[in-house]
Amino acid sequence: MKTILVANRGEIACRVIRSARALGARTVAVYSDADRQSLHVELADEAVHIGPSKAADSYLNVDAILAAARATGASAVHPGYGFLAENAAFATRVAAAGLTWIGPTPAQIEAMGDKERARRIAVDAGVPVVPGSDRFPGGQLEGLAEAAAQVGYPLLVKASAGGGGIGMRLVEAEDQLLKTAEATQTMAARSFGDGTVFLERYIPRARHVEIQVFGFGDGRAIHLYERDCSIQRRFQKVVEESPAPGLPDDVRQRMASAAVALARQQRYAGAGTVEFIVDARSFEFYFLEMNTRIQVEHPVTEMITGVDLVALQLKLAGGETLADLDQASIVPRGHAVECRIYAENPAKMFLPSPGKLNRLVLPAASAQVRIDTGVREGDTITAYYDPMIAKLICHGADREAALDAMQAALAASAIDGIAHNIEFLGRIVRHAAFRGGEVFTGFIETYKTDLIG
Repeated sequence: MKTILVANRGEIACRVIRSARALGARTVAVYSDADRQSLHVELADEAVHIGPSKAADSYLNVDAILAAARATGASAVHPGYGFLAENAAFATRVAAAGLTWIGPTPAQIEAMGDKERARRIAVDAGVPVVPGSDRFPGGQLEGLAEAAAQVGYPLLVKASAGGGGIGMRLVEAEDQLLKTAEATQTMAARSFGDGTVFLERYIPRARHVEIQVFGFGDGRAIHLYERDCSIQRRFQKVVEESPAPGLPDDVRQRMASAAVALARQQRYAGAGTVEFIVDARSFEFYFLEMNTRIQVEHPVTEMITGVDLVALQLKLAGGETLADLDQASIVPRGHAVECRIYAENPAKMFLPSPGKLNRLVLPAASAQVRIDTGVREGDTITAYYDPMIAKLICHGADREAALDAMQAALAASAIDGIAHNIEFLGRIVRHAAFRGGEVFTGFIETYKTDLIG
């Protein structure tokens, strides 16, 4: 793979470019009108304009992306995360164009991308799942009330084609059910082209713990331990860390084994994440979904294992056997935590805050501090895409040291020109309950007064 086209933007495009360059490959960036002067365009060896600012007209424009690959002589495509990363039809077209797709097979993407189908696959692999219902295609809700009664309240209405927390709505009582299901179907049809939903039991005091897996495409698979992603707002992750604090070792091991079993059963190829919901009181865990791509929070795993996950993706897709990579070779060290810095206003329900970064100060990178970003001082955070500014990832010998490093890194960061969440993140990291290991998905809502005021 001499030339790799990165079908994405922002920090993940910059991230892929770095690993590809370290392996000696040329890189091609694609960009929209809004991204003409972006960092990923500057870093790549070559860049191709693919359309107007709206994602639907550029980063989701398959024809334009494939034309860019042909024009630049690219031999492979890395999709990053988001946009087309879990689009089986795109992966199929990449392969049909004679290019190497850097990711799992289209069949694996399709199987795990349908959440209700993925539940059935997990059951077949012996992985515990949350009680749930059959699917309700868009516009069809016959039998919904009966299914909800079997699942039990509170419950979630979930879009089968959703991902990353998008397409999930909470229903606490029967009188909310029909309206919420209809709204979720409408949103899912608009966002994913598929209005199918299903119901799933909601665990009020829950943790979100995920296992990073890597499959070799031949039935072998390993795990690279877990990440706790419980600190969330509206099902969107805010802070991630590894190891998961307070998680009993036997639970950790059983969860990792379940994730590997699922990857092996699918003969999974490449990096993937198996997500679990964990009862914060009993530590019972249930399969949530499998993401068939690199995750936003993958640097946490890289910091504790020393493994470059993107490089592994590139090597496997390039035909390397990776024979020296086995479970015994993955040895975690210390603790890592990641905070996502966003252009948003926590005091106004996290409303996005697009605008110019008149000032952007981030801490110096070191062995303990990593910064992943796709912007520079003077750049503009547009309203067209996710308003992430940067990810701070800190490592320490233990959790306390990692959190101390994160607290210092956030204190050393400064942004002028737009609203941002740096102080909000600092309050989480300093909070006594969080420091004490009290992590659960309702943490931000429970301590909202302390964190937002």
